[in-house]
Amino acid sequence: MENRILGLHHITAIAGEAKLNYNFYTNVLGLRLVKKTVNFDDPYTYHFYFGDKVGTPGSILTFFPWEGMQSGRRGTRQVTEIGYSVPQNSLGFWLERFEKHNVIYNKVSEKFSEQYLTFLDPDGLKFELITSKNEDTRLPWETDSVTAEHALKGFHNVSITTNKMEGTAKVLTDIFGYKLQESHVNRHRFVTDAVSTANIVDLVEAPGESVGHVAAGSVHHVAFRVKDEQALMEFRDKVIAAGLQITEKIDRNYFYSLYFREPGGVLFEIATDNPGFSIDESVEELGSGLKLPAQYESHREDISKRLAVLD
Repeated sequence: MENRILGLHHITAIAGEAKLNYNFYTNVLGLRLVKKTVNFDDPYTYHFYFGDKVGTPGSILTFFPWEGMQSGRRGTRQVTEIGYSVPQNSLGFWLERFEKHNVIYNKVSEKFSEQYLTFLDPDGLKFELITSKNEDTRLPWETDSVTAEHALKGFHNVSITTNKMEGTAKVLTDIFGYKLQESHVNRHRFVTDAVSTANIVDLVEAPGESVGHVAAGSVHHVAFRVKDEQALMEFRDKVIAAGLQITEKIDRNYFYSLYFREPGGVLFEIATDNPGFSIDESVEELGSGLKLPAQYESHREDISKRLAVLD
């Protein structure tokens, strides 16, 4: 059976203050802190993974919170919006919750026959809560204040803004197996039928718009999902055959990765399902301890002292 891209794996963004980021995603949005670790290249900076109960691919939003980081600017050559799937009839709950927590939001609108609610996180990262027209049976993480009837189920889509979409579209269709489903004005929706959720990429073509600046409140990269390392390396060959440069396989402890920059300028990652987030913590304990890459374990005491206290 042919190995396929299984939609989105995770999305990684940049934040400013770690505690503010942690509190917003766990307390306001009601996501689970699936993993608390550090940046592989900067061990004195956290790497947070937020998601559902077990850290299912397609639900994982990760952050590098760099204290004092300047704000980014949305523009082309970027992922400019992250869409989360929420249950039908839940947007009223989120409007009230955003009012209560002083979250910046816009009125409910509609595109591609789906209602959505736009909001910004504390660093200005742009999101949409979307009531999908397709059934989403994923089981979300629940908290006392955000129960299953309202909770974020996982990703619905990502939106990439580009000056010219041809090269990006070619990667999605020719390498990743997506198909153009529909277009509205300058927004073009690409979908894979390999999975039924977290399977949409919107390309927004804006020829005259200026290039964005990636910093706090910006997406660093978007990762696409494959089942295992064999599939990962097959896609490495496909990317190389398309004339694009791509990294060697990288062990990220919870998955294996490849990185390449697509022609429109966005950093793409391909990541495996294996070994998963329960490799070093039980499902019940996910996110409770500080997990360090092996090369930093001997520096645990120093690293722990320099990381922000979250509680």
